Amino acid sequence: MKLDHPSRTKILDAALEMIRTKGYNATTVDDLCEAAGLTKGSFFHHFDTKEELALAAAEHFGTMASGLFAQAPYRMKTDPLDRLLGYIDFRASILRGDLSQYTCLLGTMVQETYETHPAIREACDRHLSEHVAEVAKDIADAKRLYAPDAPWTPESLALFTQAVLQGAFILAKAKHGPEVAVESVRHLRRYLETQFRPPST
Repeated sequence: MKLDHPSRTKILDAALEMIRTKGYNATTVDDLCEAAGLTKGSFFHHFDTKEELALAAAEHFGTMASGLFAQAPYRMKTDPLDRLLGYIDFRASILRGDLSQYTCLLGTMVQETYETHPAIREACDRHLSEHVAEVAKDIADAKRLYAPDAPWTPESLALFTQAVLQGAFILAKAKHGPEVAVESVRHLRRYLETQFRPPST
């Protein structure tokens, strides 16, 4: 892997915005260079191909998202159900601003490339799965406390939360605004509350 460099980071940051705005196929190297304020020579110094850039962008996005969720206020809650519901509330709270600022790079890329670029699909799957695994930890702890006999697995419920979120992003793009996504996430929260016995306190 090539070492981090300020110009490389600029290209990756540009990729996060451009791909979430235009899609992977419509985003060109020229677009990325213009957005980053760099030359094509600089681009090809760091990335041999556009696909290589996409793989690095998936890694960049995954690292950025992991840091964001690790520092989110809900992580300080001691009760795992409070953490899970706090996670959902946090997801709703960041659905604001331009679409390119809150939609998912991984979901956007995998919809376009799942058949034509298997390496990109695998990268998106890996990073999405890592996030699902983190959510599943709190679900597993909450299940042990409040729903030990529930017929579902923590992994399946964690995947369901991501299915709702990714679908919410698609609806936000279709409606060109976050309102429908926020309401979808609120419905998700209400559903999750039905899957656990509330704390006695």
